[in-house]
Amino acid sequence: MPRRLWVPPEPYDLARTLRVLRRGASDPTCRRETDGTWWRTCRTPHGPATLKITEHVSPADGTVIAGEVWGPGADWTLDALPALLGADDDPAAFVPRHQIVARAHRKHAGLRLPRTGLVMDSLVPTVLEQRITTGSAHHAWHRLLARYGEPAPGPAPQGMRITPPPQVWRMVPSWEWHRAGVDLARATAILRACHHAPRLEEAAAMSLPDATGRLQLIPGIGPWTAAETLQRALGAPDALTLGDLHLPVQIGYALTGRRDGTDEMMLQLLAPYPGQRHRAARLILLGGPLLDRRAHRAPHSRIAHL
Repeated sequence: MPRRLWVPPEPYDLARTLRVLRRGASDPTCRRETDGTWWRTCRTPHGPATLKITEHVSPADGTVIAGEVWGPGADWTLDALPALLGADDDPAAFVPRHQIVARAHRKHAGLRLPRTGLVMDSLVPTVLEQRITTGSAHHAWHRLLARYGEPAPGPAPQGMRITPPPQVWRMVPSWEWHRAGVDLARATAILRACHHAPRLEEAAAMSLPDATGRLQLIPGIGPWTAAETLQRALGAPDALTLGDLHLPVQIGYALTGRRDGTDEMMLQLLAPYPGQRHRAARLILLGGPLLDRRAHRAPHSRIAHL
């Protein structure tokens, strides 16, 4: 059973760093135990892998992160472990320009942006989240993986699965997509992406603009889906989500007190953060103040981009 240790820079917040990779508390591919242990499954270029991540803190050694891996993709996963934990991220490059952002930056100084290096693992669940509630998307993800995912190798918690390879996604019949609550548009976008999966995986080694352009060549994958995918696959600090129902409203309210935020307003407000707009948005969401999502509604045009 391969194992690797990584010493993070201080301060470091493991839970806050990895939480963005989890699609709900019972995600079959990413789970956090009550003792703080993280489990993650993935389909690497060399096969499936199960990763166990534990955090050890001692007065002598400080914080040490241990990764243990099982499965054919173990070596690839261990090589990618530091990047997954945020080693490639450079929060020191971020300069707060608003008091709210500065306070959140200080409070959450241990936040890092994780980089999975895997595009399809993030792209498929992101497409499932298009135009519907988070709960409905998580239900679809769980149902499809229970039916078509592989059991996770090693001693993973019960119910954890490996995401299907592209050829298996392409074999899912139309009625199974329907039973999972996935409409034809989203299912078709996933099938198109799977048809071009090798080219899409190449985006993990590209710059953010090039990777965004590569993903958006697929019909059904627009700015929203590309940004949400590359935030995770690349750990991209500038992959700002556009076309979201709630984000521009929350950013506008937090920075101006207005409740009518649009993508255009959000881009103007985040203009002082070139190359760091996604990080700035995350800090604003962490630092508030935020509106109750039920207290505002945005026109359909805000979610027209996929």
